[in-house]
Amino acid sequence: MKKTLVVVLLAVFLVGTFAVADEAAIIDFTLLSADISVETTDRDGNAVNDQNRRTVMDYSRSAGSTYTEDQKSLMKTSLALANWEVQLNASARNVASLSNSQVIAAPVNTSKHTLDGEEIAVTVPFAGKEVMGVRIVFPTTAVNASAKIVPPYEIPAYEAMVDINDDGTYVVDEYGNYVNTSDVTTTRFEGGYGVVKNVGTIKSLSVTTLGMDYPHKLYVRLKDTDGVERRYLMGNLKFDGWKELKWNNPNYITDIRTREIRIYPIYPRGLPFVKFVGFEIARDAADVGGDFVGYFKDVKIIYDKAQLITERDIADEDLWHIVSDRESAKQTLEMTRFGNKQVDRYLERAKSAREADFTSSLVSDEQ
Repeated sequence: MKKTLVVVLLAVFLVGTFAVADEAAIIDFTLLSADISVETTDRDGNAVNDQNRRTVMDYSRSAGSTYTEDQKSLMKTSLALANWEVQLNASARNVASLSNSQVIAAPVNTSKHTLDGEEIAVTVPFAGKEVMGVRIVFPTTAVNASAKIVPPYEIPAYEAMVDINDDGTYVVDEYGNYVNTSDVTTTRFEGGYGVVKNVGTIKSLSVTTLGMDYPHKLYVRLKDTDGVERRYLMGNLKFDGWKELKWNNPNYITDIRTREIRIYPIYPRGLPFVKFVGFEIARDAADVGGDFVGYFKDVKIIYDKAQLITERDIADEDLWHIVSDRESAKQTLEMTRFGNKQVDRYLERAKSAREADFTSSLVSDEQ
């Protein structure tokens, strides 16, 4: 027994001493282009892509039985870039800033025109892809102001992978179970869609952004398994062109021998995760106000693994279902919170005036 314990401790020591932290994209905005049409059409009635297939969430399941099937069919949203929101703090909030601050999908050019008018191909980062474009209208007065750029819903950590139809509905089998014919075995929002799992200590963060010489500060906001939200200062945006802003954990200890080692039970402890909550742009009172425009490509993380996943002699989860039951309960809670909020937004949008102008009383019926 003592010999076995010594071998295990030696293996842990060696792994920790020479381990290399993993790298993953928490969120990649080039994956969030609108690629299916749920409710948007052009003037001729042709479908216009307005949602992102991988991240579509159907909140009609939380709407109750008082809505028609046609109404429920419209109760869908996704992480498509046009659905993201700008939330201004009290100092920055006014009618003009609320109506003009927005997020859009910004296509990166693949060509440019010379002074002679000739169009030539260019080699630029992410050419031909869509990144997140943000406009924020800050006050011009000397006040501190900030704005959060947030997704249309809190990104779920436990949403199962499922096939999505072209109209945004989920594919289910005859028993009502999700159908997943893809090769994705993780949850839906892993792999660059907002969630990274099995995260221990965060070593560093990076943001790929296009600067335009604004002096404002950029923060990344993340939330962990315990629901604790943290804000990471990435630096200011006073530069021109694409750049990777980095945050390095000042408390990260590289040498495992100087760390405080804690041993946790292997089962049924679930995998800890971090999820992307949004960006925050802070404008100092001493800096110029007015319009801010920025572009973001991705957020990446370098981290220590929380657990070393290996094949075990007994399939614990197949026997006890402890982790799956817990994750199912968390998923149900997340969906309920998300659904209630989205249904309220749907009702408010349905009540909003859609007329752009009055019908003229000066025009006769014949004309």
